[in-house]
Amino acid sequence: MTAISRSLGNVTTAGRIVIPLLLLILVVGPLVTVFLATVIGPWVSGVVYSNLGIVRFVVAITAILLFSIPAAFIIIYMELKVIAYMNLRVGPNRVLPAGAAHSVIAGLKVLTKEDFSPSSADKTIFTWAPVMVFLTAVMTFMVIPFGPGLVGAPLNIGLLYLFAVGGMTVVGLLLAGWSSFNKYSLLGGLRSAAQVVSYEIPLTLSVVGLILLAGTLSIDSIARQQAGWFWDWFVFRQPLGALIFFIAGVAEANRTPFDLTEADSEIVAGFATEYSGMRFGFLFFAEYVNVFIMSALIVTMFFGAWNAPVDLNAVLGYFHLAPFWVYLDPGQLGLGLLLVLAAVPLLATLALAAPVYMLRDNMPAWKALLIGFVLFNALLIGALGLVAYIDWDWVAGLVWFMLKAFTFVFVFVWMRGTFPRVRIDQLMGFAWKWLLPAALLNLFVTAFAIVILKSAGVH
Repeated sequence: MTAISRSLGNVTTAGRIVIPLLLLILVVGPLVTVFLATVIGPWVSGVVYSNLGIVRFVVAITAILLFSIPAAFIIIYMELKVIAYMNLRVGPNRVLPAGAAHSVIAGLKVLTKEDFSPSSADKTIFTWAPVMVFLTAVMTFMVIPFGPGLVGAPLNIGLLYLFAVGGMTVVGLLLAGWSSFNKYSLLGGLRSAAQVVSYEIPLTLSVVGLILLAGTLSIDSIARQQAGWFWDWFVFRQPLGALIFFIAGVAEANRTPFDLTEADSEIVAGFATEYSGMRFGFLFFAEYVNVFIMSALIVTMFFGAWNAPVDLNAVLGYFHLAPFWVYLDPGQLGLGLLLVLAAVPLLATLALAAPVYMLRDNMPAWKALLIGFVLFNALLIGALGLVAYIDWDWVAGLVWFMLKAFTFVFVFVWMRGTFPRVRIDQLMGFAWKWLLPAALLNLFVTAFAIVILKSAGVH
């Protein structure tokens, strides 16, 4: 007791801030939660259920907008660290541990730069072209299913919408290059138009064979048809189509070795040469959002979408749990038991902080309390995540979808750190002489195989 009182008497300025804050969170927070669950919760639930369509639309739009920028930051950080390790360097290591917030700081720096417009530029088009490029990328998220039911707009013609909206990116890039009144920008815009027009054809044809097999244009339906074991994925029935889609997707995303639209060794920065500040940030973020979109589309079309590589219903069926909210129903538990549960965070934090404080002689009490609070939250999140993964299909689907998508993001980054940039004539020749014939061959072979199998009575 003497050591504890002496430690509390010598609390630093940081401790005087942290201890009341933690006590406020651990005591007032659970009580407020109990009040919201018992008093306001039923009213909010009634309003939500009576306006479910509007709520779903608002939530989908908000989630997409909130996810796009952090996804770009994560990919930028991955690119910096992965390429650094490939070059035997450390990479970002200053802002937070391992430089985790370096891309965020760099993005904020770009947004605070002076937003300069050339005097000869068409200022209206020059301003709105980056917005068009970014919003086109964000609108593509609407039809990508992140898990069972986790899709912004489950359209029956999702693939048609995808190619229609995705093809509008080139319009923004061309407008950006033309409105800048700069020869390098104009060359970058024209290159983007030629590149997208050339690679859009094999990209579209590569999925026609998949459409014949799936019998639908709905991306959500295509994802559901790949449920089960990994050999049910379309990549094993359309290997050539998957390869063509990946190569054409790299060109559509303007990534190495097909980043001719902003080749710094030839045309400075291409269509983005005259841009700065927030408008350059829109173009910059749109490129990395497109990387994630292409990775997500490859996963959705050919690599099982949100489905696990094993049949989890067979594996986890023995461990199926009742939803944990059944046990935490305020109407069933009563106010007294809810108040007891509200004390659990405080007691658990103290229990985890006690051994840390006793094992370290010189550790202040507020630091031990903070460590205990972090450990409690980590264990709670881990336990709830495990229960949610087992019992909620959309949680398991979201986990598998993100793992697969960021695996392909890593491949995109790996290619940038490995391959040299091709020439513009090689880029165009490869599309028309190799990818287009290969896509047509894949389409004809798939159609012929379907006809043969149907005539043999195989479905």
